[in-house]
Order: sequence, then structure tokens, then C-alpha cells
Amino acid sequence: MKKLVFAGAVYTLASPVLFAQTTPDNSEDSTSIEHIAVVGAATNLSITAEDIAQFQANDLADVFRESPSVSVGGSVGVAQKIYIRGLEDAYLNVTVDGAQQTSTLFHHIGRVTLDPDLLKQIDVQAGAGEATSGPGAIGGSIRFKTKDAQDLLDDDEQFGGRLKASYFSNDATRYSGSLYGQVTDTWGVLGYYSTIDRDNFEDGDGNEVLGTAADQDMLFVKASGNITENQYLSLSVEQRDEEGAFSAHPNWVVLEGAALYPSEAERDTYVANYRFDHSAMVFLEATAYQTTSSFRGGRFDWLSDIDTYGFDVRNTSEITNHVFTYGIDYRSDEVESGPGTGAVENAEEGSVLGIYAQAHSNITPELLLSYGVRFDDFDFQQRILLDDYYGTPVTDEPAGLDDNELSFNLGLAYQLSEAWTLGVGYAEAARGKQIGDGFTIDSYLYDGEDIPVVGDDVVPETVTNIEASLEYSANNLNAKLSAYESTIDDVLFSGYAGNSVYNNIGDLESSGVEFNLGYRWDSVDVYFGYSSVDVELSPREGLYTVPYSTIDINGYEFVGLGNSRGDTWVLGADYTVTADISVGINVTMVDDINIDTLHQALDNGWTDSLYNLNKADYTVVDIYGEWEITNALRANLAVTNLFDEAYIDHSSVGDYSEVFPSVVGPQEAGRDIRISLTYDF
Repeated sequence: MKKLVFAGAVYTLASPVLFAQTTPDNSEDSTSIEHIAVVGAATNLSITAEDIAQFQANDLADVFRESPSVSVGGSVGVAQKIYIRGLEDAYLNVTVDGAQQTSTLFHHIGRVTLDPDLLKQIDVQAGAGEATSGPGAIGGSIRFKTKDAQDLLDDDEQFGGRLKASYFSNDATRYSGSLYGQVTDTWGVLGYYSTIDRDNFEDGDGNEVLGTAADQDMLFVKASGNITENQYLSLSVEQRDEEGAFSAHPNWVVLEGAALYPSEAERDTYVANYRFDHSAMVFLEATAYQTTSSFRGGRFDWLSDIDTYGFDVRNTSEITNHVFTYGIDYRSDEVESGPGTGAVENAEEGSVLGIYAQAHSNITPELLLSYGVRFDDFDFQQRILLDDYYGTPVTDEPAGLDDNELSFNLGLAYQLSEAWTLGVGYAEAARGKQIGDGFTIDSYLYDGEDIPVVGDDVVPETVTNIEASLEYSANNLNAKLSAYESTIDDVLFSGYAGNSVYNNIGDLESSGVEFNLGYRWDSVDVYFGYSSVDVELSPREGLYTVPYSTIDINGYEFVGLGNSRGDTWVLGADYTVTADISVGINVTMVDDINIDTLHQALDNGWTDSLYNLNKADYTVVDIYGEWEITNALRANLAVTNLFDEAYIDHSSVGDYSEVFPSVVGPQEAGRDIRISLTYDF
């Protein structure tokens, strides 16, 4: 049933034998241990290629628009950031075909850039979960999986191609082409290229939103297939380039007359995935990857580069009613920055080595137990210390932080009856100091003083996540109620007085409830979702001159941590008119909230009092339809923001113009009529 792929254990609760029935052909019938996770499954969801296509998704906001617990703020494509349960994507383990997307080039832009047309499936785990989630997944994980040639070829096809042209009335065009084919009976190759030309869009009031124009080009090549009867291999390369004239703060509104600066963002990702299905005891999966990304621009023509490489090797073994997954993963990150035409001035490097084991056991036909452990060893170093402005090193010795953490998880799914399932989970995760923002690591020198990036008293962040869910599934109705509380201890953040640039500033708590419901009646799917979450910091003693018990998180004061959002409601329906025509509607409603902000600004004397930030409520309606004209020709129509709602998304920077005139999040796009034609040959 559409919208109801909750990735919970209920679907395989009484069938442990399914765990071993994994095939190496990368087919749609392949199963994976990650899809039956118990821990962290309270608000899990999956998004398919069909979900993405119906909106003619143009960016990350379109991809996640139907989920009440996942939001995207930033408005401008290059500045978009993903939030799960109010926590920014810096707290998530984000992977593309297993390749981790890490760190931040510039805190005013996003770190996840993808072409929606390439995506086969997205799996979201909200909150810390199982040991297989990867290192640093203290807020959860998002796994993006790309298409391959086999996904696009019909059973009787050897070769094929696809041409797609899209028009967006507000205000863009997009063209893409694919060629794909079976090189041998078991080996396929996919080549894909797309280009987007986007002008400044208009908001719901008809005002031009400056600094939103950009040109994007994307090249993707993937070879995949069986190299033997029980061995599968895929190799892919993705190159993405985005150019535009952005403001000095792309996630803020551009005021009339403000300067725009030519900027360019690039990303190259190389991924190899290997699978060996030998027996019930040996199901080996290995991933190796390298990602290089850069952003150049801003008022000082600054260049930031990040180089990431790593691997994950795991094996899954089945013994009667038990399945064990165990392995090792490693990731290395390096950031360098300096003038666009000059020498590298600043650099940091970090790495994490993880060893993990996760088990799933059918204790009885009704009870599935999940339990696991993970050990992570973190290493961080500030490697290059030159600062030409002051002419002196930032520190006499490289600043570093080496530490390790052990994390446990335990969860269960209990089938109360044929229709009702109860889920309970407890999970821990940890994250050491990560490499810094390439545009600000040069600011570690304060007034010429010798201040280390991290001090001896700085410790890694750790999280405990507790959640419970109750699910009903029968008679074409699926409903799930979830509650959770996640606490990140010893949050690492910069900009506060302490013994170093980065200090542990307190504990960050994300707590809330979510409800999802779906019902199928003949040719109609109806779905409803609701999410209410509070994200608050409990500051450590002495962090502020005035003691605060808790502080609501906001995306300006705590960039990189999270953002507070009003209660979110999602309602929609899909109707299959005929075998060739389908239509749908989606409504998103967000309640208004008021929070006190600018605590640090008050401490610094920049303001006279706290600022009460109001985030206004808004309702956005989207409609869409698809017509399969012939077997080869398909037309899509989507109208997003049908009623031209003028609003700032709650996951964007709020409106601080009463205190700081330039600190205002950009308005979202107004009505956008999207028409696309797809031709397969």
C-alpha cells in the first residue's frame, strides 16, 4: 500500500527464513536485513521512484514533501538542509549507494545534493537505531539508492533509452537523457545526463526571490550485474556541478540591492558495491567509495574542498531463528580551504573506525527481538595551521581529539494479534568531533590568541533514543502511532566561551509523537500523517551569564544542530482513474509557533533582550497526474503550491529582521506548474 512502507519488523515477524533469501541479482525481490530493523523503526519510512516521479521532484524538498517527520529548509537548492525530528542532517548518516555524504563545505549551504530522477528508493531511519546504521548516526540515517540498467529495461529488452523534457512555470527547464542496456546476459550499463536551467523564482506574493537562479549539470554512469551465479558487482561514478550567483549567506533572503557573488558547487562520487551469496552462513556485502566536493564563492572568493573515502564490509549469517550481521566500516574526511586563487591556508582531517554486530531473533512466532553493539574509534586533527592574515600559526601544536565509544541497542516487535503489533526500542550512538566548515575554520584565531580547536576536556557526543509504537494493519487499513525521546549528551558546538573553539555546550533533546494512517479503497489510496516534535537544549552550567533551564533550538542561533517546527499535518489521496491515468492531491499544514531566541547575542551585548521568534502557520496544496499516452510516451502534470501560499518554511532560517535586518529566511516558491514528457525507446 502506498505511503505505508514503514520498514518495521511486522512484515517479516513470523518468517525468519526470509532473511536468508537474498539474491545477488539486485532485483526488486531482493531483501535486506536493513529493511526489517526493529530498533529505530518507530517512524521509519521508504520513498520509491514512483513517489518521486509523481511530483516531478526538482529538489530535496519535493522528495520529502509527503512525510510529516522529515522536512527540508533553505528554499534555494544549494542551501537546502534535511531535518529529521527537528535535527539537522549533520546528525544523520547519509549515504548514496553506501557512500557516506559527510561534513559541511559552508554552513550557509546544504551538504546533500542529488538528482531525484536517479533515485530508485530512499530509506529513512528516524533517530539512533541499529548498529548497522553506520558511524555518527545519532539522529538517524537516510539511505539513497540509485537506479541501474535492470530497473529501466523491460524483461524482453536488451537496450533502451529515455528522453525527458520538463517545464516549470516558476521558473525553470530541465532536460535529461538515459541510455541503458544489457552488455551480457547478466551485466548492464546505465548512462544518464541531465541539465537544469533555473531562473529566480517568485514567491506566493509574486515577488522575485533573488539569488535563487542556478544551472545544474549531472552525469551518472553505473555498471552492474552478476559476475558469477552468486556474486554481484556494481560500479558507479556521479559528477554534479551547480553554478549561480548567490548571496554571502545563501540560506538568508537577498535584500534589494545586496551583492550576489558567482559561486560553484561540485561533487564527484565513486562507488563500488559487491555481494557474495554463498550460503545461509555467508552473505557478504562490501562497499568502497570516494567523494570529493567543493564550493567556491562568497564575498571573498573562498574555496573549500572536502575529500572523503571509506568502506563497509559486513556478513550476514542465519542460524535457525536467528540472523546475525557483523562487520567493520571506516571513513576518512579531510577539508581544506583558502582563497580561490591562492594557497591552502587551513585544513582539518578526521576518521572513524567502527566494528559492529546486530542480531534479529524470532523468540516466538509473535516476538522478534533485535539487539546489537557498536564500537567506534574517532580521530580528529587540525593539520595545516597557516593564517596569512595574522602571519602566525593558529596554534603552536596541531589540535586533536582521539576517543572511542561503545554503543548498544535493544528492541522488540510483538504481534499482539493478527492485526496489532507493538514495537519498543532503545538505542545508543556516538559521534566524535567532525571536520569543520571549510568557510569558517580560518576563524579559529580569536584576536591573535592561541586557542586550540578542541581542548583536553572535550568529549564525544553520545545519544540515547527511546521509542515505542503501536501499529494496526488489516482490511486495507494501516495505522501507526509512535512516541520517542532522544537525548544527545555533551553537544559539540563553536562560538561559546571555553577552553577551546569547540566545547560541549549541554544536552539536546528531541521528543515527540507521530501518527500515520493509510487506507486503500478500490482504486483510491488515502493517507494521513501528523508529527509534533520539541527540540530543546539544556545548556551546561555557566554557558550563559543568565541561567536557562531549556532553550528552543532555531536554525540561525544553532546552525548545524537543528530547527524548531510547528506541528505538521499531511493529508493526501491517489486515484487510479484507468490503467493509463492516475491523479492525486497532497496537503501539508504547519501550525504556528513562538520561541525565545538570540540567547548568545544577548550575552554578547548585541541585543538588549531575547527575541521572540514567530513562525507563522501555512497550508500548501499540491496536485499531480500522470497519463501513459502510449507504451513509449508518458506525460506528467504537477502543480505545487496550488493556491500561491506565501511563507517561510519552518525548517528554514526564521525572520529576525526586527533585530538584524538581513537575517531572514527566504520565502518558498509560489505556484509552480510542472509539465514533463518522457519518451522511452
